[in-house]
Amino acid sequence: MHILAFDQTTLASRSDWSVLRPLLGQSVVQTLQMVLITIVVGGFLGLILGVILYGTRPGNLFENRYVYRILDILVNIIRPIPFIIFLAAMQPLTIKVIGTSIGTAAAIFPMCVMCTFATSRLVEQNLVPVDPGVIEAARSMGASKFTIIRTVLIPEALAPLILAYAFLFIGVLDMSAMAGYIGGGGLGNFAIAYGYQKFDQTVTWTAVIIMILLVQVVQSIANAIAKHLLRRTQNN
Repeated sequence: MHILAFDQTTLASRSDWSVLRPLLGQSVVQTLQMVLITIVVGGFLGLILGVILYGTRPGNLFENRYVYRILDILVNIIRPIPFIIFLAAMQPLTIKVIGTSIGTAAAIFPMCVMCTFATSRLVEQNLVPVDPGVIEAARSMGASKFTIIRTVLIPEALAPLILAYAFLFIGVLDMSAMAGYIGGGGLGNFAIAYGYQKFDQTVTWTAVIIMILLVQVVQSIANAIAKHLLRRTQNN
């Protein structure tokens, strides 16, 4: 009887994973979809906003203390809001833009907005240490402001910016884990719905380990690229 009970338990466990395995695969795809779209859209818009923040600072390329102050306050207001609260606050706007407040697309929109403001501050902070002498040299040679940004400012700060975006990836992955609250799916929802709520630590830790591996892969790639760029800069 004991052996029979053990076999039945084992079969039940295998049966569970035969159902859970496709759900896990779907959750991984949903997480990657949310994270990659957010990083591309929010990261690009945040880069633009960050350059504007840097450029409008006193003494910089297009100094404008009023624009800088307004943007600085706006970033400081939005960035500290916990994402789960931000999701609820953005719901009316999400419905107007996306047409619904439920699902993966409805999660991606507020994620992109939050990512934009988070990225802008990271970009600004990594552009500030760029040597002003290099920028002044480019200006003295008649380079336009846009040319300076594209060929001098961004390349000079490229290595730390890549590391900053790797750090941002972790934050966006964390946001995607909260998307389950609005039916966005993903690994966070998988861990809560099939692990935490059903007291199955194996499911929970499976999702956790996959997220850790994603972070490790992205961080390793970012470190390698940044190291290569820094080495090339030092050789030049």
